[in-house]
Parts: sequence; C-alpha cells; structure tokens
Amino acid sequence: MKETLYMKASPKTIAPNVVLSGDPWRVETLKEYLDDAVKVAFSREYNTYTGTYKGVPVTVTSTGIGAPSAAIAMEELYACGMKVALRMGTVMGLTEDLLGSFLVPHASVRREATSATYVETGYPAVADADFVKVLNDTLAIFGEKHSNGLNCTVDGFYSQMRESRLSKERGTDIEETLAAFRKLGVSGIDMESATLLVLGRLMGVKTAVLTAVTVLGNLEKTIEGEKRDALERKLCHIALEGVHQLHLRKGELWHEE
Repeated sequence: MKETLYMKASPKTIAPNVVLSGDPWRVETLKEYLDDAVKVAFSREYNTYTGTYKGVPVTVTSTGIGAPSAAIAMEELYACGMKVALRMGTVMGLTEDLLGSFLVPHASVRREATSATYVETGYPAVADADFVKVLNDTLAIFGEKHSNGLNCTVDGFYSQMRESRLSKERGTDIEETLAAFRKLGVSGIDMESATLLVLGRLMGVKTAVLTAVTVLGNLEKTIEGEKRDALERKLCHIALEGVHQLHLRKGELWHEE
C-alpha cells in the first residue's frame, strides 16, 4: 500500500505495537527509550518513530489534541497492521489525592462526538482487561501510585474543562460541569481516550489507557517545571515497559509478518 494520507506511514514502517502520545514533543522522550529508533515522519500533528524496546517492536507516535485527530491516527495505524495500542499522556484529575499519580481507567464516558460517527452511543468505551492488569502490575514494579477510576472524554477544553474569557462572558459554569462529572464517579477528564477505546474494540486491537494526573479540575492545582518533566519521563518509561510486560505475559513477541 501507499503511505497513509496524514501520518505518511506504511506496513513496512509501523510496528504491531503502538504507543500514542497526545503531545508530539513527548514522542522525542519516548524514542530515547527505544533501540534503533527510525524516524517515520513528522507530518501535521503526527510525530512517528519505530524501533524496539527490550526486543519488542514498537512504534511511538502522537495524535495532537482531541478525538478527531486521534481517530485518524488509529485508522491509519490499523491500516498498517497495528495490533496493540496504548494511549499515554496527561489527564485532568477530579480529586486532589490523584494529583501526581497515574490513572489506568477500565472505561471512559463517551462525551466526545467522534466515536458516535462510528457506532451508536450505547456502545461502551472499554479498555482491554488483560492490558489494564498488565499496566497495574507494571506501575507496581515502578512503585507508583495509581487508580483504575473512570475516565471521561470531552471535546471542549475551554467549554468543559477550563474557564476562559469566553466562558465567563457566556455564563458557562465550568465548576458545575466538573461537579456533574464527579457525581458520575469520574476520576479524570481528557480529550482522546473514549475514541481510542471504542475504535480499538471495533478493530480488534488490544487497547488501553495510561495517563498521569498533572492538573486538577479547572487547573486549580498543577504540577509544573522539573517535577512535571520527571513525571512525564516516568510516564514514557512505564508505557513502554507496559507493552513489554504484555508480551511477556503472552509468552511471545509480536513481530511484523
């Protein structure tokens, strides 16, 4: 097949195991943990490398912000033979005890619109159970605190997650929105996870989510500077080790055919 439209990828350049970061520049940190990393392309918001981690072939790439671009990445990677997908990145926590810890949700509330273009809204956004367990165990190996709380994915950052000049002018109550999510038992909010989980399930791709809680609702508290850099670097390492541990559990490495 020709290169994909947006990511400029092909089955020859993409590994069966993919780690997806929202931030394109976080991919530069991910690739530092890979052996023999080869740049596939940096096209639009998609910064992509392929290499190996402890012998496991892995592609690391970015999706940018939001569900539509994340769905494009999933489609193009699936066309290239992706079999395992791990969404890793940051998430807004809704309880203070989560700040600085990790969230590996079993499922996500579908409050974005992209997944509804694929399947009815009653279809669940659920992570692969085996992969969730492996990520839990991997975090334990690193000695990191984590939660399996419910994720919620939305489309509007400045209309649903963070107060802005426009939200104030229009009388949008962000705190009321966040309170409603808390009543649903939501632990963290992002803009990609539900879409990735729905598509992963439809594609038969083992898909899970690993996120670090770097801010609390409406940015009332944040982790900044060197502390945030260290947390994100650890997130990258744990994500790749999680993919490796998944293969150890299967008793084999998944290589391209």
